Amino acid sequence: MSSRTETLASRLTARFAQELRALPALPGDVAFEVDAENLLAVCKELRDNADFGFEQLIDLAGVDFLDYGREEWNTYASTATGFSRGVNRIKERVGEPQSKRFAVTYQLLSISNNWRLRLRSFASDGEPPVIDSVVDIWNSANWFEREAFDLFGIMFRNHPDLRRLLTDYGFIGHPFRKDFPLIGNVEVKYDTNKGRVVYQPVSIEPRTLVPRVIREDNRYDQVLREVPVGAAVPNSGG
Repeated sequence: MSSRTETLASRLTARFAQELRALPALPGDVAFEVDAENLLAVCKELRDNADFGFEQLIDLAGVDFLDYGREEWNTYASTATGFSRGVNRIKERVGEPQSKRFAVTYQLLSISNNWRLRLRSFASDGEPPVIDSVVDIWNSANWFEREAFDLFGIMFRNHPDLRRLLTDYGFIGHPFRKDFPLIGNVEVKYDTNKGRVVYQPVSIEPRTLVPRVIREDNRYDQVLREVPVGAAVPNSGG
């Protein structure tokens, strides 16, 4: 950490010793987790206290931790028949709502103090997951929360106008959830007989995507690149 981020982290730890827990972060970043019941009080303090001065919410996003920590990509090795990974798809799904599955991350900016902070808070268990809206603290959260509701199905308590933002009217499900089918649930097409666009069950066949194998290509060998045009290529046999 730089001295500036160390100052921020120490201030947060001193002021919110009971409310915040440090999270792993990249060098130079500061990240903490807050329980949902303390979210609004902590956010108001972060905005109004001059020691922090986070007057801007620059981003808000949902996170789905379904199958977090479970690995289906087994190896980075390749064989004559292609990659050995990408074929063992996780079949088992949690039958009941998973505890601490959906979280919301908040990217905060303090212009006056020139530092940034990432907060994370988990929504309630069950379906739908619920967490308090921070629109009354940072108005920029309005559309961000609508996006997280649309894509992850996270409900934001006391949001003034919680509607879908990116998907179509009547869209089924939430496409950024880890258990949402990659091929979707329905598709649209123009029906010439009815003279309008209609919805129908998706007809795309699901398939397993395998990473492309990148092999050595001697056309880009540095020795060959340095050979003048028309000259004999070293060790070419010509």
